[in-house]
Amino acid sequence: MLRFVGRRLLATIPVMAMVAVVIFAILRMTPGDPAAIIAGDNATAEQLEGIRSYMGLDQPIYIQFFMWMAQLLKGDLGVSLISGVPVIGMLADRIGPSLALASATIFLTVIVAVPLGVIAAWRQGKLLDRAVMAFSVLGFSLPVFVTSYLLILFFAIDLGWFPVQGYKPPSAGLWPFLQTLALPTLALSTVYIALIARITRTSIIEVMGEDYIRTARAKGSKERTVLLRHALRNAAVPIITIIGVGIAMLISGVVVTESVFNLPGLGRLVVEAVLARDYPVIQGLILFFSFINIMINLVVDILYTVFDPRIRY
Repeated sequence: MLRFVGRRLLATIPVMAMVAVVIFAILRMTPGDPAAIIAGDNATAEQLEGIRSYMGLDQPIYIQFFMWMAQLLKGDLGVSLISGVPVIGMLADRIGPSLALASATIFLTVIVAVPLGVIAAWRQGKLLDRAVMAFSVLGFSLPVFVTSYLLILFFAIDLGWFPVQGYKPPSAGLWPFLQTLALPTLALSTVYIALIARITRTSIIEVMGEDYIRTARAKGSKERTVLLRHALRNAAVPIITIIGVGIAMLISGVVVTESVFNLPGLGRLVVEAVLARDYPVIQGLILFFSFINIMINLVVDILYTVFDPRIRY
């Protein structure tokens, strides 16, 4: 296992290098000039050229790329073209709200979706199963921003239970922190609860017809034991897979949710950097998200061996 983990970590190096090349090429081909954004609409041609020269944007593309790669090899993601703040510092300042939102979403999704899927499989074809499936279709069909605005309208504006927008860190108090996190978490988790509950139901139904399930029932095991100890454990691999995919998909969901609820996290930083054509920040964010995605896949692969001893690397 340690050898497998080591190989996977080494494999991240060429993957991240390829991601870096693709990011750099796409951003440089994207229309827009950071110098024009900084200088404003009334800037003269001389002012624009001076800003481009100061930023290094007047250099050939390959020189800009090699300069950036040299910084990366030193562990330096560069400096924001707009604010002049190191990109690593910006990531460190913004990661708190995103980490809180992602962690709360993952926790809520797992504790709700997996039991829903198990119950739907247990009551297959019954009213409860149909209700869960209807929720799955509706929850997965509604875009995150639509769910967000509906939650804001009902819980924030009509009932006044939660703030419409904004973020309070844990240092401001546990209750204010949870209040600002509740609606974004609920909005973001809805689509993943629907997806994971559906996959869990399907996986449980597939294994319920296996011989070991009939043997467990023949031995007099309770239905709860059959479902949780035998069926759920043997259906865990596809469930873990879809949970891993859902966590990776959180990246796009966080961008939308943080924009709607005005959370000062990495998702909001992505929007700000793209609008400002802040190349170093965009490049640093995509590299960071790519690394997180690779680590999620590694953890999922390791969990396979925990739930299914037949899998060996």
